[in-house]
Amino acid sequence: MTDYRQKYQTTPVIGWLMKDRGGMILLAILGLAIILVPAGNLLVPKDSLFHVPTWALGLLGKYLCYALLALSVDLIWGFCGILSLGHGAFFALGGYAMGMHLMRQIGDRGVYGNPLLPDFMVFLNWSELPWYWYGFDMFPFAIVMAMFVPGLLAFVFGYLTFRSRVTGVYLSIITQAMTYALLLAFFRNDMGFGGNNGLTDFKDLLGFNLQTDGMRSSLFVASALALAVCYIVARGITRSRLGKVLIAIRDAESRVRFTGYRVEHYKLFVFTVSAVMAGIAGALYVPQVGIINPGEFAPAASIEVVIWVAVGGRGTLYGAVLGAFLVNYAKTYFTGVLPELWLFFLGGLFIAVTLLLPKGIIGAVPTFGSPDRQSVFVTWRKRLNDRRSRQGGSA
Repeated sequence: MTDYRQKYQTTPVIGWLMKDRGGMILLAILGLAIILVPAGNLLVPKDSLFHVPTWALGLLGKYLCYALLALSVDLIWGFCGILSLGHGAFFALGGYAMGMHLMRQIGDRGVYGNPLLPDFMVFLNWSELPWYWYGFDMFPFAIVMAMFVPGLLAFVFGYLTFRSRVTGVYLSIITQAMTYALLLAFFRNDMGFGGNNGLTDFKDLLGFNLQTDGMRSSLFVASALALAVCYIVARGITRSRLGKVLIAIRDAESRVRFTGYRVEHYKLFVFTVSAVMAGIAGALYVPQVGIINPGEFAPAASIEVVIWVAVGGRGTLYGAVLGAFLVNYAKTYFTGVLPELWLFFLGGLFIAVTLLLPKGIIGAVPTFGSPDRQSVFVTWRKRLNDRRSRQGGSA
C-alpha cells in the first residue's frame, strides 16, 4: 500500500512554496507580468518594439481568466479524481453576477434612457426590476455574489451527488446535464438575463471607462493577482493533511471510506472551493471581453477546459495554467487562419496527448514531473530497450 505520509509531506507555507519549483516559476512569471505588461502598454511609446498593444493586453487578461478556470478543474480532477464536465456553469454564473453589476452601472446612458431597467428589459416591456437584480448596483455585493452563487450551486449539487456516492463517468454526465439545463434556462427571455443575447454594452467599472488602457491594465493585474492567490490556496490545500486525504480518495476511494473517513465531506469541500475559483474567473472575464451570454454554459466549453488541463498535465496545478495558455493561443491562431480546422485540431490534440503524453506536457519534463513518477521519455526508452531485448532473445 502507498505510504501517503512519506509521499505527500505537510510543511509550512514558505517551505512547500520553496519546494514547489513549478509553482515558484509560475508566481515569478506572474509577478513580472504584473509589472512589465501594463508598463509596456501605458509607458512605452506605441512605435517601440517593446510596446504592448491594447488588443494583446486584453487577450492576455482573457488567458489569465481561462488559466484560473483550468486551475479550479485541476484541483478537483487532478487531486480528487472528480472529472467535472460542467465547470463552465460556475464560470458563467460568476460572469453573470459581474455582468448584472455592469448593466446596473449603465443607468440612463442606455439606448432607451431608463435609469433603472436595462435596455433588454425595456425592449421586452418589463415594468419593474426583478427582485434578484437588487443589490447588484453595489460592487462589493456583485463580487460576493460572483463567489457565493457558484459556491452555493456546487454545494447543493455536490451534497446530493456525493451523498448518493455517484462517481466516475456517471458524475461527469450529471455535471454535463447540469450545465446544459442552465444553458436552456438562461436562453429564455423571461428569466431576466437577456436571453440568447446575454448582457453587453458595458460602460464603466467603479466609475472608470472600461475601454481605456488604464482600466484594461488594472483588470489584467487583478486577473494575475487572482490567479496567483488561487494557486497558493490550491497548493496549500493539496499540501495539507486535507490534501493527503483527497489524493487517497483519488487513488482508492473505497479504502479511504473503509478507514472511517467521511469521503463525501472532503469531496464536497474541494468541489465547492473549486466552483468559487471558477466564479472568480468568470467575474474577471466579463469586463475584459465586454459580454456574457448563455453560450458560456455550453457543455462543449466545459469539455474544452478539461482538454486544457490534460494538455498541460493534471495533478500539478501549474500544468493546468500552461495548458490553458497554450491551447487558447492555438485557438486564437487557428480560428484566424484556418477556422474550419480548429475543432479537428483540438480533437487531434486531445487524442495525441492521451496516447503519447498521458501525464501532459509537464509530466514529460523530468524537472517538473512528480518525484515519484518517471518522465515519459524515460518510459519510452525503457519500452524500446525491452522490445529490443525480446527481439534479440527470440533471434
